[in-house]
Amino acid sequence: MNKRELGNYYEELAVQYLKEKGYRILNKNFYCRFGEIDIIAEQNKTLVFVEVKYRQSSYFGYPCEAVNYKKRQRIGRTACFYLRQYYRYEVSCRFDIIEVLEGNIHHIESAF
Repeated sequence: MNKRELGNYYEELAVQYLKEKGYRILNKNFYCRFGEIDIIAEQNKTLVFVEVKYRQSSYFGYPCEAVNYKKRQRIGRTACFYLRQYYRYEVSCRFDIIEVLEGNIHHIESAF
């Protein structure tokens, strides 16, 4: 598998995980001029923007550590664009990270 196929595989694992937890998937790989959001979901009337990161091992650090300040800023701008495009009212939202490490899924709610 190439890098893109691997990313799609782990994103699909994350989608299945979220569905099992009762989330409704609204969008996958939302892209605009500001960046990309891996998964946009809804749970209990809260809009959830999810970044998916994976690593084969923790040798180079945990997957969530790859979501640095610059990446968070880009995700935030992309989320604002999404909200302006699709929501005309206030909506509760949060930013989560799903990390996949050595085959295990760890969901970090309200990560930033």
